[in-house]
Amino acid sequence: MTGHSTIDMTSNKGMVKNLIKFVAPLMLSGILQLLFTASDLIVCRYFGSEHSVGAIQSTNALINLIVNLFMGLSIGANILMSRCYGAQDKVRGQRVAYTAIILSVILGIAIGVFGSTCSRYFLQWMGTNPELIDLSTQYLTIYFIGIPFNMVYNYCAALLRAVGDTQKPFYFLTASGVFNVLLNLLLVIACKMDVAGVAVATAASQVVAATSVFLYICLKKDNFFTFKLKQMRFYKKEAWEITRLGLPAGIQGSLFSISNVMIQTSVNELSMEMGAALVDGNGASSSLEGFVYTAMNSCAQGIVTFGSANYGAKNKENIKRVILRVMMLVMICWFVPSVFLLAFHKQLLGIYVSTEEAINFGSQRIFYTVGLYVLCGLMDIFAYSLRAIGYSMLPTVISTLGACGFRLLWIFLIFPIEFFHNLSWLAISYPISWALTALTHAIFFTVLFKRLKFTENDT
Repeated sequence: MTGHSTIDMTSNKGMVKNLIKFVAPLMLSGILQLLFTASDLIVCRYFGSEHSVGAIQSTNALINLIVNLFMGLSIGANILMSRCYGAQDKVRGQRVAYTAIILSVILGIAIGVFGSTCSRYFLQWMGTNPELIDLSTQYLTIYFIGIPFNMVYNYCAALLRAVGDTQKPFYFLTASGVFNVLLNLLLVIACKMDVAGVAVATAASQVVAATSVFLYICLKKDNFFTFKLKQMRFYKKEAWEITRLGLPAGIQGSLFSISNVMIQTSVNELSMEMGAALVDGNGASSSLEGFVYTAMNSCAQGIVTFGSANYGAKNKENIKRVILRVMMLVMICWFVPSVFLLAFHKQLLGIYVSTEEAINFGSQRIFYTVGLYVLCGLMDIFAYSLRAIGYSMLPTVISTLGACGFRLLWIFLIFPIEFFHNLSWLAISYPISWALTALTHAIFFTVLFKRLKFTENDT
C-alpha cells in the first residue's frame, strides 16, 4: 500500500490490530475535540456570565441542523476514496480528492454566510430563553464565520482517513485545539469577552486546522493522492458519486438534528416554567454524553472505511469480519466510559455548572441516555454497514422514520401530557428511538448482505 502511515484494510491478517490502529487516532481526535469544547464551557463557567454554558450548548442542535447536511458529503468522499484505495485506482482517487476539496470550499462559504446572517432568527424560532438569546446569538454568529475552514479540514481529513491515515488529522486537530484553549484563556479571562471570546477562539482554531491539513496534503509527495493547485479541477462524475454516496448521510444527520432542535425547543419551553438552570444542566449533560458517543462512533466509522475498501477489493467475507470486530470494539467503548460517567456524574456535572439545581437537571437526563447509549452504537454500526456495501439512501429512510419520526411523535403526542411533561421523559425518547432504528437497520442489512454479489464491473 502507498505511504508509510497508511493501513492495510483489505487483509484478514491482523485486522483487529489494523482497526485499532485506524480507530485510535480517530477516537482521540474526537475526544480531544470534546475536551477543547469542554474547556470553552469550563472557562465560561468560572470566568463568564451566569448562563454562558447554557447559551453555548443551546446552539448545538441548530449548528448540527445547518452543517450536517453538507458535512455528510465528506462521508461520500471517504467512501469513494476508500473504494479507489481498495482497488488501487490512483487516477480516479486523484479526481475524487480535487473534487472534494473544491466542494468543501464552496459549501463552507455558503453555510458561513447563511448561518451568520440568520442566527438570531433561528434562535427566536426555537424559543430560546430570553436570559440566553443575546449570548447565544453572539456565539452562533461568530462560529459560522469560521465554518468554511471547518469544512475544509473535515473533507481533507476524510480523504486521509479513507486511505488509512488517521494520525495526521489527529496531530493537526491537537495543535489547533491547544491554540483554541490558549486563545480562550486570553479572550475570556483577560479580555472579558465571555461567549464571544470562546467563539472567536473556536473559529481561529479552525483556521489553524484547515491550513495545516491542506498544506500537508500539498507538500506530501508519497500519498495515494496529492494536491497541486495548478492541476485542480472539478470533475462532474466524481462530484455526482460523492453526492450520491454522501448526501443521504447528510440528510440523515440533518433530520436527526431537526428532531434534536425540536427537543431543544421543548427544553427551552420547560425552562420558561422551571428556570434557565434547566438549560444549563441539560447542556452540561449533553457535553458529557458526547464522550461516550464519540468513543463508540469512532469505532463504528471504521466500517465505512474498511468495509468500503473491501467492497472495492470485492472481498465479501472481510466485510463481515470488519463488522463483527467493530461491534466488539463499540461494546467496550460504551461500557468503560459509561460506568465511570454514571458513578461520578454529579462531580462531573459540577465542573460545568455551579448550582445544585442545574446539576439535578443534568442528572435527570444522563441516566436515560448514557446507560442505554449502546443502542445508539448498534444503530450506527448497521447504518454504516449498509453504506459500506453501497446502500446510501436506505439508512437515511430508516433513520428518518425510526429515530427522527419517533422523536417528533413523542414531542407532539406524549410530551404535552402533564405526567410526561418533564426532562426525564423527554430524555427517554432517545434510547427508544435508537432501539427501533438499530433493529430495523440490522434486519435490512442481514437481508441485503446475503444478496450481495460482485461482478467484474463493480468498483
